[in-house]
Parts: sequence; structure tokens; C-alpha cells
Amino acid sequence: MHRKEILPNGLTILTEEMDNIRSVSLGVWLKQGSRHESPQENGISHFIEHLLFKGTERRTATDIAKTIDSIGGQCDAFTSKEYTCFYARVLDDHLPLALDLLSDIVLHPKFAPEEIEKERKVIFEEIKMVEDSPDELVYDLFTGSFWKAHPLGNPIQGTVESVSALAPETLMRFFRESYHPGNVVIAAAGHLDQDRFSEMARKAFGAMAGGPGDGRSGGQGRNVAPPVYNAGIVMREKKDLEQLHLCLGVEAYPHGHAHRFTGYVMNTMLGGTMSSRLFQTIREQRGLAYTVFSSISSFADTGYLMVYAATRPEGGQEVLDQVCAELARLKESPIEQTELNAAKDHLKGSLMLSLESSSSRMSNLARQDIYFGRQFTLDEIIAGIDTVTVEDVQGLARGLLVSRNCAVAALGNLSNLQLTPDRIRF
Repeated sequence: MHRKEILPNGLTILTEEMDNIRSVSLGVWLKQGSRHESPQENGISHFIEHLLFKGTERRTATDIAKTIDSIGGQCDAFTSKEYTCFYARVLDDHLPLALDLLSDIVLHPKFAPEEIEKERKVIFEEIKMVEDSPDELVYDLFTGSFWKAHPLGNPIQGTVESVSALAPETLMRFFRESYHPGNVVIAAAGHLDQDRFSEMARKAFGAMAGGPGDGRSGGQGRNVAPPVYNAGIVMREKKDLEQLHLCLGVEAYPHGHAHRFTGYVMNTMLGGTMSSRLFQTIREQRGLAYTVFSSISSFADTGYLMVYAATRPEGGQEVLDQVCAELARLKESPIEQTELNAAKDHLKGSLMLSLESSSSRMSNLARQDIYFGRQFTLDEIIAGIDTVTVEDVQGLARGLLVSRNCAVAALGNLSNLQLTPDRIRF
């Protein structure tokens, strides 16, 4: 059973009891990510996420690390396009210590000048690491072109130029403006007593300063205008790469769209599993790629369906042609009921298996509240999947998979690739 409580200061507490396990997962979620940054602030949310682990008024960075290591727990954080999360997974006996640690990190960061400069260099290395990770770099190329001139298209980690320009006072101001209770969700799932946890959370966060907000806006209304997608082609030559990396995508639906379940099923059939059409055609039958898949990424007001493949440079054109052929087949050729049923069973099975983990349940609590303001039951989600028909999938494919709306990113040795709009047809 899950429970939701909103404190007088506007902070939200979400809990779910799981009596059959010993772990507890706890997360402090900020309803703000990289899309809520101005161009000059690009990377600031991620920078602050790093800095909160670099020391508080009570703990040094070493103390923070030793605290979680001493109990055999896990503690980390991440920044996404629309939210930031600080989380811990511990045994139930150590939940009070984990909550004290996360509240200390979020409420009392020190922002020591010397730590800011050290961590700035660490982030530079992280940015360089993306340059050396072509599967990540091609994704940044794709989103940067797809959402050109919108914060959703900017890299989460920022650029060397934008991070270099973030002064300590800018970081502290952004932190004060962003980390207020109306923008924060505390989620916990696992072997816990909901009443006891609620009491501890109220004690830890009840005095957090700031107005309650509306609880749904995220990022205080900063840069939340919907993006306009851009079709087109972006290419970056890197001849030293052994593989050619390709992303091809079209606009899809936001989180709350009525056809989201149809989108999940369609994506599963297209490239979401080892038995999917793309995997079987491109990898198993033709041996053109080790990695090929499709995915749907949804946000508050938009989304995209993307196909990714990595292949030898001389195979790039054939891979691209085969992807287009599979997209066309999904639109025009009859879909067998058995294939649809298999995709639906895969989705339901994956969902139920994932919810056996306290960390997945904790994340599910927070994300559903952030995007929907409520919790969907497992039965509701399964019912949504079960209602999808062959006609629904084919209708959605015809509506979304339109060649003129397609964006393509290519990274690597491009000498064998004829990447022009007239070659992208499906």
C-alpha cells in the first residue's frame, strides 16, 4: 500500500511498504532538471548535484562516503532532463541514518570554494568522457538537432564553456531558488513503517524554507515551454572510430498521452527486445550490427521514438536502409495477433519483475507523482496494455512514422554513407 502526504511547507512524502524484503530505497527528488536552465546555465543542475556530495556543515566529502560504506549501502545521484534525484538503498535497520545523510546533503551543503573548483575539473573530465563514448555522443548530437534552440536539446552535463562560466555565486543562487519544498518529493519503498518514516521525514524536512508552489509545475516555471522538433540530418566525422553510430527518430507522445500504451507496445515490437523486428532483421539475419534497438523517451509535454544502431562504416547505408524498411513494414504490412500478444506479454512481465525491487518501486512512486500527481495501480497499467489492438499499433505507426518528420544523427567514418533526405523514406 502506498501513501502520500504533503507537509505544510509544500513538500511531498510518498511511501510504500514491502514486507517481504529487508531493503529500503529512499530518494530525494527535485522536480527540476536540465530543461529548466537558461543557455547560460547549461549544466548547472548537474554541477550542483555533484557539489552536494562535497561536504555539508556536519560532514566532509570523506565522511559522506564513509557513512554509507560503513553500513554496506548504496548512495548516489543523477540529473535528468526534467528532474534530479539523490538516493540511497540500505537495510531497514539503517533507514534513519540514510535519511539523516540525504537530508544533510540536500539541506546543508557547504559550497566550499575549493571544492567547487575541484569538482568543476571533475565535470570537465566527465564531458570529455562523453566525447570518448560514441554511443552517448551521438545521442547528444541527435537531441541537440531534434530540439534545436530549446533546453531539452542541451547536454545534461553542460559544455566546457558553460560550466567554466558558472561562478560560485551563480551556483548558490540557483540552488536557493530551486531547492524549495514545493519542488521536492521524498519517496521511500521497502521494509519500513510508514507512520515512523513520515515522522522522521517531517522532522528532517519540515523546516525546509520556501513556498509550497503548486506541487506540479517543476522548475518554478523556468523554461517549461514545449519544444518544437526539427527534422533533418546532422553528421559528425570521427574517422578514428571503428564503428558508425546512427540515431533516427521522430516526435512521439508525452508521459500522460492517451495513446502511450500503444506506443510502448509498438516500440517493443519494433526494437525493444531480442525478438523484435529490428534485432532479428539487422543483427540475426544480416549480421550488420551487434547493438540495434528502438526506444521511446517521454517528457512532460513531448517525446520521441528513436532507433539506434552501431555498425562498421561500410555497413551504415545498409543498416539505414533496413531501418527504413522496417518502419515502412510496421505501417503498411498486416501485423499478426501472435506478435502483438508477445509484445504485450513482454511488457507486462518486465513491469512486474521490475516492481520486485525496492529501488524500482521508489522511483516509480516519485515519477508517477511528478508527472501525474497520482499513483497508477499495477492493474490499471496492465489493463492499459491489454486494451491495445493491432489496429491501434498500425494507426499509431502511420501517424508517427512519417519520413518528412524524421531526424537523423550520424557519428564516425562517414565516407560510405549517402545520408540525404531522399534516402530516408518509410
